[in-house]
Amino acid sequence: MYDALKSAALSIFRPFVRYLITQGWTYGALTELLKFVYVGEVIALDERNGKPTPTDSRVSLLSGIHRKEVRRLREELLAGSGQIALRHGANMSAQVVAAWVACEAYRDAQGEPRALPLRAAEPAPSFESLVRLVKADMRPRTVLDELLHAGVVELHEDEVKLARSGYVSDLPEDRLAFMGAHIGDHLRATVHNLEGRAPYLEQSVYFDDLPPGAVDAVRDDLRQLGEQVLQEAYQRIARAEQAGRAERPEGQGGDKKRLRLGVYYYEEGTQSSRPDGESQ
Repeated sequence: MYDALKSAALSIFRPFVRYLITQGWTYGALTELLKFVYVGEVIALDERNGKPTPTDSRVSLLSGIHRKEVRRLREELLAGSGQIALRHGANMSAQVVAAWVACEAYRDAQGEPRALPLRAAEPAPSFESLVRLVKADMRPRTVLDELLHAGVVELHEDEVKLARSGYVSDLPEDRLAFMGAHIGDHLRATVHNLEGRAPYLEQSVYFDDLPPGAVDAVRDDLRQLGEQVLQEAYQRIARAEQAGRAERPEGQGGDKKRLRLGVYYYEEGTQSSRPDGESQ
């Protein structure tokens, strides 16, 4: 079990550490961050299991971090350190683009996102109605400026056209926040399944030893298939959300939940060498 876990950890760490090196992060910077994570997760595990808040001694025992360091790190946790969320404007912009691509009222007869007037009388679709649809607590013009700045939309007089079907911020901070959210939830799903609980969807298709022409032939098709899956998922979740709100008006019912469904694609040469002599 130790060797299998070590192998899995190496596969997870390698690409991330490679990126950290390019950003000037040293081993010392990462170990300091890992101390923070270890202390927080020991506390979180005890809370999840219904145990009392662990003492500094218990956290030190389970994490391997000195008690004086544990005390300092706990104070940072209480102060909210590490709670860095995706910038609100980026989050709202991503939701607007997802709704535009997925919602039938905002697509044309061919199923493509239609060009939208900035505003129109209800029930005609417009950019303003789209922003209201996702319940954005931002002015439509602010969302529009964000999308224009990122090159996601084009504005011709009073008509907004979607230039690409996915919102990608041009700010490195936003991209890193998206990465952390996506990979974090993917790992949470994997760990959930490893713990033997009711499994979450967590599958992929894998091929190796493919000729380059085969990969070139399917790359664009796979991207389109992924987009179709996510669009269909958005529509189904939106319908379920509306039905749920109808059954339980605002302020009633239990705790709210969140979900994330992701699709990813990666390719590389099967003979690519690694510093440690491995190949994959």
